[in-house]
Amino acid sequence: MRHLRIAIDGPAGAGKSTVARELARRLGIMYVDTGAMYRSVAWLAVKYGIPPSDEEAVVRLLEEHPLHFETNEQGELQVYAEGHNITAELRTPEVSNVVSQLAVHPRVRALLTDWQRAFSRMRSVVMDGRDVGTVVLPDADVKIFLTADLRERAKRREQQLRAQGFEVSAEDLCVQLADRDARDAGRDTAPLRRAHDAHQIDSTGKTVGQVVEEILSIVERVVLQ
Repeated sequence: MRHLRIAIDGPAGAGKSTVARELARRLGIMYVDTGAMYRSVAWLAVKYGIPPSDEEAVVRLLEEHPLHFETNEQGELQVYAEGHNITAELRTPEVSNVVSQLAVHPRVRALLTDWQRAFSRMRSVVMDGRDVGTVVLPDADVKIFLTADLRERAKRREQQLRAQGFEVSAEDLCVQLADRDARDAGRDTAPLRRAHDAHQIDSTGKTVGQVVEEILSIVERVVLQ
């Protein structure tokens, strides 16, 4: 297979990470979870009590506590901070509540964008996020914009958090996701939007397998060109 770069963008809770991970597994290439990178910065901010709105303090925090990224045997991104694998700690409500606040900072985004592009130069990748197809990999071979109904996104997030032992309500999550959508789409730096050449897929009512098959058919057309 030729060197492939597949970008999957879309709002929170649309199923990007689950779909991207399975797609990468099916293709036998690396999965890069850009959201985990931003969440790792948020994890540090939460741990050290740094206001996510303070760009200078967040950048200084990254300089003082550098993050490290590796891939496991399944080709999935693993995040290390202070010598520990923190990947499993990145989906807590505390981290989720601040990640979009610090993701607006141009210096933070520039740093993480450099890291993400470095992965794509080394290997074929499936990369998901908010601005992969528009900013990080504007010349990606395949671009997908994955959406889903707000209530379904909230239900999925509720199931995910309850499985981790957190007590949450779908109604509260609807409000949080709507707020997150507004912040992501309205920020000045790298806002959430569909790339002009992205294939839009609505995952509402579809299984992960069905969405992956749709994307694989698009990838197959690209590979056979």
